[in-house]
Amino acid sequence: MYLDTTHLTYPTANEFMLHTPLVPATLAFVEDVPYAAAFGDVYHSADGGLGQARHVFLKGNRLPERWRARQHFTILETGFGLGLNFLATWAALREDPARPAQLHYLALEKHPFAVPDLATLHARWPELAPLSAELRAAWPPLIAGFHRLLLDGGRIILTLVFGDVRDCIPQIDASVDAFYLDGFSPSKNPDMWAPQLLERLNRLAAQEATLATYTVSTPVRKALTQAGFACEKPPGFGRKREMLSARFAPRWQTTHRDVPADRHAIVIGAGLAGSAACERLAARGWRLTLIERHAAPAQEASGNLAGVVKPLISKDDNPSSQLLRAAYLFALQCWSQLGGIGRAFSGEACGVLQLADDAADEQVQRQIDASHRYPPEFAQWLDGPAASSLLGQPLKQGGWLFPRGGWVYPASLCEALLAACGDRLERRFAHTAVQLEHDGACWQVRDGGDTVLAQAPVVILATGASTALFPQAAQLPLQAVRGQVMHLPATALPELPVVVCGDGYVTRPSQGICCVGASYDFDGDPQLRQASQQENLARLAHILPDAAQQNAQAPLAGRVGFRTVAPDRLPLVGALPAADEAITGSRLRDVPRLPGLHGLLAYGSRGLVWAPFAAELLAAQLNAEPLPIERRLAEALDPARFLLKAYRRGDIATPSTSSRE
Repeated sequence: MYLDTTHLTYPTANEFMLHTPLVPATLAFVEDVPYAAAFGDVYHSADGGLGQARHVFLKGNRLPERWRARQHFTILETGFGLGLNFLATWAALREDPARPAQLHYLALEKHPFAVPDLATLHARWPELAPLSAELRAAWPPLIAGFHRLLLDGGRIILTLVFGDVRDCIPQIDASVDAFYLDGFSPSKNPDMWAPQLLERLNRLAAQEATLATYTVSTPVRKALTQAGFACEKPPGFGRKREMLSARFAPRWQTTHRDVPADRHAIVIGAGLAGSAACERLAARGWRLTLIERHAAPAQEASGNLAGVVKPLISKDDNPSSQLLRAAYLFALQCWSQLGGIGRAFSGEACGVLQLADDAADEQVQRQIDASHRYPPEFAQWLDGPAASSLLGQPLKQGGWLFPRGGWVYPASLCEALLAACGDRLERRFAHTAVQLEHDGACWQVRDGGDTVLAQAPVVILATGASTALFPQAAQLPLQAVRGQVMHLPATALPELPVVVCGDGYVTRPSQGICCVGASYDFDGDPQLRQASQQENLARLAHILPDAAQQNAQAPLAGRVGFRTVAPDRLPLVGALPAADEAITGSRLRDVPRLPGLHGLLAYGSRGLVWAPFAAELLAAQLNAEPLPIERRLAEALDPARFLLKAYRRGDIATPSTSSRE
């Protein structure tokens, strides 16, 4: 069945928590101890910050003993501050030969420090210098939201959550093994210790979770006891007589996600989506079988010579903007782990200039700049003269400069991602997957001749425009959109220092060719056509009028690809719905799923930016790890969202029988 989405509605920005500009921490000291004037309290004990971290938080949670021989272990800290508890934990992990394969560390911070201030603070502990330097090198721009950082070769996954704890705690999706409660004194920062907030920690606590903090406040102990923690008061650190430690011992039964015993997944499709999925899962120790109908990766929608890497800015900072910002920043993190743009794969981190459409749009963008106050390392507004000076070309309007953006040759990125998988990846290229069958335990993938190509408990469809060929995914409201890119010799355009975008885009040279595009056509014509070339010339004229005029008679040259989009223009990431089974309630968790069948679909024209982040989100779901993004935003990408919305509206009636073949 195909789901008719004609009358469906989608979330508006007001249905989501909007991000507001952060107020960074101010560096100050009282008697040589780092001090937060906003709270009238110090960041650590006067008896020693590193000693406090080790005694209260590591020893209080019985670490490192509790993390030994674990596949992964998760810590949540309320109040990251200058990062000393994190650095002490990282150092202990490095020294432990029985450490877990991967440590997830989630940390909340309303007022994060800027990098120069962190450097000043970290210099006080030279024994931690290599770790603190790596942390600062990966430090994100100070923008509210979730920031996932990959450290120590990916063995440490630090998720920094910038924002008010009251907004952020409900948005965390994780199973936490150890809690570090470190949010200034309850009398100085009562919001961090509110009973309603502490009582919600039980939603995040894993079985046998522990908790530690320096305070023994009666209201704190009472709230934690109410949440299911058994508290005790061991000796404190330094001059503090007692501290608090606790273990999660609820009187009720708890449930948590399970990890498949056989961590083997079949990925169908070797474009950006499939290649990124392989790399993110292989980094977690999964075995992968990659099936691709072509003889090489990136032969379809991912096959262009150059793709643009940039975020999206909107006036209301809507869900698309929030998700694309998180995806863009994570892509840069992920690619840095590979070796970086221009080193591990072809491309340039040359920057991207996004021009305003016209004078009215420029006024809107100026208002955004004034209200959002983005850090300059993320985005800078350039007025018309400044933008013209940057390009060396006369421009009517200004634009946003994304200094860390650029362009990438997708095929080279796919090869780098697959190479990073090592021997955990089996490539089965020049094989066409046609059928999926589930036998109750595993999926079998068959070709057109009924030969079994592979079998595994998990299958990931990264199949783009051909997804509807599988009956299990035929109900998904996906649409293929034709995109024609124009190729111009680099000598036919002025030398641009950055990628330039407007209604379309112009890249710097890739293999001697500048890409101009792209058309957005709702037909299936795979051939180059002159009409689409004229559209691309019109896009070029909007950006570089003189260059468009000089190339008005350029020969027809370029490439046609088919991107896939969903009605709300957001990707589909996660477990696919069982469309023929009954929905049992009004929430996404009430939509039945096809066991072990997942999708990485509908990246549209932003596959380069979406691919690493969506793969990380899916890998976290499959591995029962903390999610890299707010729960509400993860739900905005759930493949079952369309089916659920139709059900809520009464547009569909789901039958009670199941069909999984």
